[in-house]
Amino acid sequence: MTSIVIVGAGPQLGLAIARTFGSQGLDVALISRNRDKLDDLAGKLTAEGITAAAFPADVLDRDALTQALKDAAAHFGGIDVLEYSPVGQLGVTALTAPAEAEPSHVEFEMNFQLYGAITATRTVLPAMREAGAGTLLYTTGAGSIRPDPRVANVNAAAAALRNWVMNLHKELADAGTGIQAAHVGIDVAIGDSDSVVSGIPVATPEQISPLYWELHTTKRDQAELVFKLGDGFPRG
Repeated sequence: MTSIVIVGAGPQLGLAIARTFGSQGLDVALISRNRDKLDDLAGKLTAEGITAAAFPADVLDRDALTQALKDAAAHFGGIDVLEYSPVGQLGVTALTAPAEAEPSHVEFEMNFQLYGAITATRTVLPAMREAGAGTLLYTTGAGSIRPDPRVANVNAAAAALRNWVMNLHKELADAGTGIQAAHVGIDVAIGDSDSVVSGIPVATPEQISPLYWELHTTKRDQAELVFKLGDGFPRG
């Protein structure tokens, strides 16, 4: 039996990814800050016949994140897929234009996006190297590829994460490790909530989650897929 750990698991995209992989027989480990919300997600998955468990941790607390990943690996006998997609809360992150940004505005996002991803990767990668197999998937908004000055500080950190993932993909592929690393850029708002940035089209989590399965299975040579809506059809 294989397993996926979702860092930043929530009731929209995280749950959809869990269902996509869980329906294919993978066990699901869920990581985010709120124990009650995680238990609710795990309960929903269990009711659907998917084996799932909650491991609370804040991605800004690197020691806690590392321990949660170790606990998940011990619980399920290893981690075969890491998906990293924490989402910041409105009111916590100050959205700033380039000329208005203070170093602290970008620093918070770098800790949240890039440094959390690096911490998670360093925790799970050694076992994947030993096994000669594994999948590492990282999610950002489209601002990592197509910048929007209204959210420049968030875009800067997302672009840094994307760059790091692209380099990680090349390093692992060139070394013949058998490990896939890829970036998923989401060029839509997710669900029925209002977008933080106006003018962005909306897609359901269920439209987006199959891209992750494609990267894990049939598109392991690709370093990136971008989800966007065009010609009336979602495409990665």
